Amino acid sequence: MDLLRMKLIPSTLLSDELATEFKTVQAMVAIYCRDHHQSGGLCESCQALLDYAEMRLDRCPYGQTKPTCNKCPIHCYKPDPKSQMQVVMRYAGPRMLLPHPILSIRHLLHERRAVPVKPPGGLSNRAKRKREIDEGNPK
Repeated sequence: MDLLRMKLIPSTLLSDELATEFKTVQAMVAIYCRDHHQSGGLCESCQALLDYAEMRLDRCPYGQTKPTCNKCPIHCYKPDPKSQMQVVMRYAGPRMLLPHPILSIRHLLHERRAVPVKPPGGLSNRAKRKREIDEGNPK
């Protein structure tokens, strides 16, 4: 299956801005994996990196107001996945415009936003989900 034609699978954890951010990361990882690993789909290491990225987005303290990762003052990735993601983004970023023009332009515009001040606790997607479950209103 051609990874660029691969349907971007929506996250079951994320919504709104975070889900769009995840689609962008998913597209970048797919481009990188296709060109470097030739496995016909996402290889194990790229899938693990994508799963890690989804978890970090879910737990982002900024929640839906999250800045792009390179502008964020909170560095939440562990060193190994951080360096892997930097390699992926440096490679795939310039190659995103043709296969994913809307995601690319959206990401470039998002990078120009001002970085919000450090958020108070409880804004992460994960914290909101836990509150909804505790209140008996799971989505």
